[in-house]
Amino acid sequence: MKLSPREANGYFTKPDPNRLGCLIYGPDAMRVAIKRQDLIAALIGPQGEDEMRLTRMQGGELRKDPAKLIDALKAQSFFPGPRVAFVEDATETVAKVILDAVDAWEEGDAQLVITAGQLKPTSKIRKLFEAHPRAYAAAIYDDPPSREEIEDTLRKAGLKDISQDAMQDLTALARELDPGDFRQTMEKLALYKMGDATPLASEDVIACAPTSTEADLDDVLNIVAEGRAQDIAPVMRKLRAQGVQPVGLCIGATRHFRTLYTAASDPGGAAQGVARMRPPVFGPRRDRMIRQAQKWGAYKLEDALTILTDTDLTLRSAGQKAPDMALVERALIKLAMLANRR
Repeated sequence: MKLSPREANGYFTKPDPNRLGCLIYGPDAMRVAIKRQDLIAALIGPQGEDEMRLTRMQGGELRKDPAKLIDALKAQSFFPGPRVAFVEDATETVAKVILDAVDAWEEGDAQLVITAGQLKPTSKIRKLFEAHPRAYAAAIYDDPPSREEIEDTLRKAGLKDISQDAMQDLTALARELDPGDFRQTMEKLALYKMGDATPLASEDVIACAPTSTEADLDDVLNIVAEGRAQDIAPVMRKLRAQGVQPVGLCIGATRHFRTLYTAASDPGGAAQGVARMRPPVFGPRRDRMIRQAQKWGAYKLEDALTILTDTDLTLRSAGQKAPDMALVERALIKLAMLANRR
């Protein structure tokens, strides 16, 4: 059974102990690992691993010892309680081993939890879990955490009394940090507020937040394509601090807008244009690119590519003396303003 992102978050917190198991997959190993930790902890409790009710194995191990997974599902612990057989980094090379284990699973066996990287729709493992009536498949994408996820992380860290300004700051911070870093920051905040009965304030968040956060090239490109000119400067400061080169940034922007132009120019519409892209684009990123292509349209995207081409030529010109990053930032602001022009 396929779980939507909202359904998956609820299931990881309160899973059904009578199910066969769950497949968790996605391109970001950290996000997948965090969801897997939540699920296993909810299934076997905090003492489950100490009581030998958790069996861990790498996907590669199953190629050498195919019976290991079935043995883990059938094995009984000395301690009572639910059990989990966890397979990490499964790939299509062990698909048959997993299919055989699912066929051999019976009521009372350990629950099967599998993590994997990005799986294609044709993946045998993915198709098995999506179609099985007693199993779940959950895709984990790189989209920002929802309000419910942020509140759940705060609750686990022991932070309950939070001012509205602090919540806004934490929401912004959650969008900038990796999930693991955000969870560590919340634990740091909990220690910082230990013995302090006053509500969590913005000053507390600032005191515990990392002094610098990494910005991804995609961040600024999405900001520009969505016409959020006011958000460009902060991200540009981070990219500059990370040593991103102006020419590389200009090339990345040109590639992004050329992709949008290809989608917007498709006779069947932007959605069909994105569907034809190779390599394919999945999940929220696909929906985001479709929205961007539809918002711009082919004519405005031609103007955008002209601006970027002119900027690239200026950067490579021997006669230009203006700061390179300032030239790129000006071009990106011009593009963001063009995005909102009717």
